[in-house]
Amino acid sequence: MEKKKVLFISSEITPYLPETEMSKKSRFLPQGIQERGKEIRTFMPRYGCVNERRNQLHEVIRLSGMNLIIDDTDHPLIIKVASIQSARMQVYFIDNEDYFQRKQVLVDPKGNEFADNDERAIFFARGVLETVIKLRWAPDLIHCHGWLTSLVPLYIKKAYNDDPLFVNSKVVYSVYNDDFKNPLDANFQNKLKMDNISNEDTELVDEPSFVNLSKMAVQYSDAVIKGSPKIDTEISEYIEESGKLFLDYQPESTYIDAYNDLYDKML
Repeated sequence: MEKKKVLFISSEITPYLPETEMSKKSRFLPQGIQERGKEIRTFMPRYGCVNERRNQLHEVIRLSGMNLIIDDTDHPLIIKVASIQSARMQVYFIDNEDYFQRKQVLVDPKGNEFADNDERAIFFARGVLETVIKLRWAPDLIHCHGWLTSLVPLYIKKAYNDDPLFVNSKVVYSVYNDDFKNPLDANFQNKLKMDNISNEDTELVDEPSFVNLSKMAVQYSDAVIKGSPKIDTEISEYIEESGKLFLDYQPESTYIDAYNDLYDKML
């Protein structure tokens, strides 16, 4: 029987970024799922604070070199890769000079959110999906971690739904307590547009707040996981009302098996 393929997309993975609930899960979950007999691919952004030499990142020339157009501007997509030897897994990095060269992740040294975080989220989501197409690797399931991945469910269900690689892909979205304080750029709704995406499809992010972005991710996902012990009440209520397949918060000792069981239920 052919192995099921699971694509992990996360805004943070340890050891490349400091340990948080999300970065630890995004590191050990793919390994655990691989050990349980599934094939995996893992992606994160190549922030400027990720030390390329220490982590032995190198560019994958055959995957790089595409341009993504956001708000009428071309942005070159660069793909890098590194290996976590102990886990026998590779991590792919989405890189771009305009979006991911600065030394901070989502806020500047004074704690101010970057004004272009909206475009960084668009570039990251589309960059991952375009790279997966170049790899000719059809994921049975896509698991997104963190709000920076929140556009992936929309893109899978609307913009890429005709692509044979994604036509059967199921999407799981993990909601974390990783909120941002100020709404994203007011023109966000227009910027994220692609073929097959209308204003109606994105009306939830008419005001692009963390809560609304999370709701839209839930709207287009097939299942939702509570990734942090506490998440926003409004998002919690929205998940409940959506009737989506739902997995409550899981402690460190059980989450890999619980997630794997959820995947099996969906596949």
